[in-house]
Amino acid sequence: MHKTISLALGSICAVFLFFTMISAIRFVQSAWQPPQPQDSQTDRYRLVLITQDLGTPFWNKVGEGAEAEARRIGANLEVWGTYGEDREDFLKQLEIAIDAKVDGIIVQGMDEDRFDNLTKVKAAFSGIPIITVASDVPMSESMRKTYVGSDAFAAGRMIGERLVNDMGETGRVVLIGDDREEYDQRRRLEGVRGVLERYKDIRVEYVKTSDDEVNVSAATQDVMNRFPDVNAFISIDANLTAAMVQEIGRRSQIAPYHIYSFDDHPTILPLLRQGKLDAIVEQSPGEMGETGVRMMTRWLNGETVPLDVEGYLTDIRLLTTEEAP
Repeated sequence: MHKTISLALGSICAVFLFFTMISAIRFVQSAWQPPQPQDSQTDRYRLVLITQDLGTPFWNKVGEGAEAEARRIGANLEVWGTYGEDREDFLKQLEIAIDAKVDGIIVQGMDEDRFDNLTKVKAAFSGIPIITVASDVPMSESMRKTYVGSDAFAAGRMIGERLVNDMGETGRVVLIGDDREEYDQRRRLEGVRGVLERYKDIRVEYVKTSDDEVNVSAATQDVMNRFPDVNAFISIDANLTAAMVQEIGRRSQIAPYHIYSFDDHPTILPLLRQGKLDAIVEQSPGEMGETGVRMMTRWLNGETVPLDVEGYLTDIRLLTTEEAP
């Protein structure tokens, strides 16, 4: 009886040992198999697009253009960012992308020392190329490889010329800008002023405010009190436009005033359709995203080295109330 039990246990142990050895051999064999070759048309580079304005129509189009180009050329693109211009979180995401050692970063420019330090020092040390998109920063301060987006100076001139065409060569014009005065805003302002300064009978007032709705309303109210003869308003920063227009509407009818802005905020097109803006500069966000990915890939491939430091400019056009989609 004991002998039978011992034989049975011995057989079970032998079977168990046999299957254990087979499993071990298969594991070792699989571990030593060479890696499968990667599809050369897929995920060649890991790129990140970072913005402060996720979820807005403008940046949705930038992202769509970038993703379409990434699919076409076989790059792996991730879209990161923040909602509502959270500057701290935005800079943190830029730092995370650098720490992750991605192959390239396409980022909305921010005219701030911390942004410059991340791009000029940390990204450069890691060998990660930076391309700014839609909003530029000075190349000398950020060491970005190039810029892809609108010519902000030309956009300002376009608005200035339209205003003179609508208002004539006499009148008072109020320009309202963000008190942070980032690089693109300064370039737009230079473009507008460059046109208006040619006319000695056009008087220009420049007002700065934070982008808080209460402060924009207060600044608009103050300038209308000080200059009751104002004929036109230009919102240099689209983030200020809705609050500015609302305050003008509280004080009087919108119709007598010539009012202009730019398209990079969700409220702008509805205001244009409602006839509360006379014209805006419409940009090409999809083209920005597409070109940004294409130029980044060319840099990484060594096809276009160096990139044009002056930037790759995308289309802009003037859009009036009658033409609003």
